[in-house]
Amino acid sequence: MDTPYATIALDTVDSTQDEARARLGDHPGGVLVTAAAQTRGRGRRGHGWINAPRGVAASLAFRPEWPTAAWPRMTLVAGLAAVTAVSEVAGTTVSLKWPNDILDASGGAKLGGILAESSGTVAVAGLGLNLYWPDPPAGIGGMLGTDPGPELAGEIAARWADRLIPRVTGDPEAWGADEYRRWCVTLGSEITWEPGGAGRAVDIDEGGRLVVETTAGVVRLVAGEVRQVRPATVALGNRAAHGGDET
Repeated sequence: MDTPYATIALDTVDSTQDEARARLGDHPGGVLVTAAAQTRGRGRRGHGWINAPRGVAASLAFRPEWPTAAWPRMTLVAGLAAVTAVSEVAGTTVSLKWPNDILDASGGAKLGGILAESSGTVAVAGLGLNLYWPDPPAGIGGMLGTDPGPELAGEIAARWADRLIPRVTGDPEAWGADEYRRWCVTLGSEITWEPGGAGRAVDIDEGGRLVVETTAGVVRLVAGEVRQVRPATVALGNRAAHGGDET
């Protein structure tokens, strides 16, 4: 079957997010842009991006069929597509931290992240993944112990797009909440978030919101409305440089 989207593989770009948006044009199925490196890559809320020696930098621009109210779920859906792609292509298991981080299987080191942006009728989902990083900053890791070469990044990016598109063109109420719960290491953890909150993460609801029990009652956090979510035992002063957005 022909892929429903156009694919553009580049060497170095400022940002795959910006490049994908600029190249979308009239492509009905969207545009996937991949790059070996980014010079001005970014994470959520404009956080900078540090390139791993070998990694995935990919962005898919498309026009969602979902109602606008469901668009915040795209961050979580893109995370699910990433977990699937990594497993199918690399045979490696990773985990998800709500709303947009990709961690190693134990939920420890950060391997990458998801960035979802929208403007008008266009959405752009980005995937950044550290494949190999022999000497990473504290708290960051590489998915593999040896350099896999350049081909694997493109294979993972393509499989990610293949798994993402059916989810974002299907029923927004069937986006995969149960599946996300199985991969999410945030659940069951004591967390803090900005601006100002603390509690125990107990569920992901059908709308993709993080359900948290606090001393004042149950709250539901929406992806995009909180700046950072982290285990309560991690001091805010210990934030490391990152190969993606830090939440």
